[in-house]
Amino acid sequence: MASKAGQAKKLSRRSFLKFVGGASLVGVSLNLAGCGEPLTADKAVGGSGWMPTQYNAPGSWPTNVRGRVPIDPENPAIIRDDQKCILCGQCIEVCEKIQSVYGNYELPIKNEIVCVNCGQCTQWCPSGAITERDDTDKVFKAIADPNITVVVQTAPSTRIGLGEEFGMPVGTNVQGKQVAALRKLGFDVVFDTNFTADLTIMEEGTELVKRVKGELKKPTPQLTSCCPGWVKFVEYFYPDLIPNLSSAKSPQQMEGTLMKTYYAEKKNVDPKKIFSVAIMPCTAKKFECQRPEMASARKELKDSNVSPDVDVVLTTRELARMIKRAGINFAALPDDQYDLLMGSGTGAGAIFGTTGGVMEAAARSAYYLITGQQPPAALWDLTPVRGMQGVKEAAVNIPGVGNVKVAVISGLTNARMVMDQIRSGNAPWVFIEVMACPGGCEYGGGQPRASSPPSDEVRNRRAASLYKIDAKAKLRNSHDNPQIKQVYADFLTAPMSEKAEELLHTNYISRAAEFVVKKPASKIY
Repeated sequence: MASKAGQAKKLSRRSFLKFVGGASLVGVSLNLAGCGEPLTADKAVGGSGWMPTQYNAPGSWPTNVRGRVPIDPENPAIIRDDQKCILCGQCIEVCEKIQSVYGNYELPIKNEIVCVNCGQCTQWCPSGAITERDDTDKVFKAIADPNITVVVQTAPSTRIGLGEEFGMPVGTNVQGKQVAALRKLGFDVVFDTNFTADLTIMEEGTELVKRVKGELKKPTPQLTSCCPGWVKFVEYFYPDLIPNLSSAKSPQQMEGTLMKTYYAEKKNVDPKKIFSVAIMPCTAKKFECQRPEMASARKELKDSNVSPDVDVVLTTRELARMIKRAGINFAALPDDQYDLLMGSGTGAGAIFGTTGGVMEAAARSAYYLITGQQPPAALWDLTPVRGMQGVKEAAVNIPGVGNVKVAVISGLTNARMVMDQIRSGNAPWVFIEVMACPGGCEYGGGQPRASSPPSDEVRNRRAASLYKIDAKAKLRNSHDNPQIKQVYADFLTAPMSEKAEELLHTNYISRAAEFVVKKPASKIY
């Protein structure tokens, strides 16, 4: 009688992997296209030569090896080093159970390996086999070119994660040192993505108000769109809910667009000679910047020689490697300041980096946009949407509107449950924030690995640091940011104006044709 995986019987490593590979297209064998090189005839399922070489050695291997998720060799966000992979199955665990991506489609797949690029597998991988795709050499090359102006932006969560790579306590705010390090590396201009987090709130909040008032022929609940892993998840599994997604671009992409239009115009810099870099806590941002829709500056300027709005995305970990490679003593750096024009954000922009932060920021400005009055102090501490629970709910009382029900979700398995509720017509919410990564960007796929798998203790400490930035900020409402007022007065006119729509909003595509979704009985939750 044939033995089953999980029994105590030993097989040779080679025999076991051939058995699994020949048995089905799951786990080990489905990953063939992600082994770091194109699949060839001698690497066919169950054949010779495809497995990591450490499993080719003589000896026995326990038959409870679990396999791994598939990774396309062209994946723009993550890669796998075959020689480090131990087939422990941790990547399957997070992708299937936490993110509900792996295993939620029928085989065979069609044109692309299904991946939302969230990078949580890089956080769960205990051997370091799965990492972000390294783009640091591209940035070093651009910095070395005297004819290029290299402009960089830094996301809220990077400043409370980067210090951990240099031995500092979890959650240490190193904003000033981060700016100083970027200048030492040779970046010409350093901007704060908190600026366009505030801008996103103005655009997304205005869109929400228009939906609620019936001025837009779009459904509610409105879904946030600043998380590219979440957006791609909708495109794969819920294309019918694409109209619910806010059309507002993410802060990263808004900043990139404005670098090559507004900044270039103000500073008389040739947009064709601007190289735009984003430092992000997120691997999916690498995918986002390569989307064909993300070249608004090129379209606005009617110049095909202008590169995409964001040329390269680096994770927090990649920035740490650049700093170490350059021999910079990070801990000894004095604090430095962001450049002006697009370098100032509010406390509302800072809390974008944690689950519930976008909702809290949006609630403050939505109140203002509807009533014309400053939000009450209660909206500066909207505790029902804070914390690490996967699904949170709150009601925001707005005069003239009443109680506006909102929800906050992190982790895509949680999102799947709520999206099914929307599909069924039983969703009581008007606005929903969704972040692909549990806890939000603070523990995104590109953040330092404090533990494997990630822990809520670390998430809470990083979140506390962001809330502290907000609490100490002189300005805590996005609509109060003077630089936001200036960019509208000088360039964009008003939220959701024709120009704002052209530069700061986008559209999405259905990816449903890539696979057949599993029937409801096969769902994992």
